[in-house]
Amino acid sequence: QLQAFGGGLVQTGGSLRLSCAASGPTFNRNTMAWFRQAPGKEREFVAAFRKGGGNTAYGDSVRGRFTISRDNTKDTVYLQMNSLVPDDTAVYYCATSSGWVILSALRESNSYAFWGQGTLVTVSS
Repeated sequence: QLQAFGGGLVQTGGSLRLSCAASGPTFNRNTMAWFRQAPGKEREFVAAFRKGGGNTAYGDSVRGRFTISRDNTKDTVYLQMNSLVPDDTAVYYCATSSGWVILSALRESNSYAFWGQGTLVTVSS
């Protein structure tokens, strides 16, 4: 199971930190990632952290503002979101892979086998 926390209402320019804890059967969980989906829009890749080598990847719209990090001892991934804007308003989902994910596939939702329930982030103007 994946449990995402930390969503809420914030003003433009503000910050939020999302957390996602993995529990249950032990899988590889090599890569953990965040995606988001705004109303009426398709799901969008936000960030990913691959355990092997500590590789990270970011979506174009969040690069430089968001930072993904991971605590392997807790099977938890974090998303620090700074300089938030109304376009960041969405339900944020964490996901984890069941195996190795190649770098070119980090942004693909079908690379991830397990998904959390989502946490809503609302950025007011």
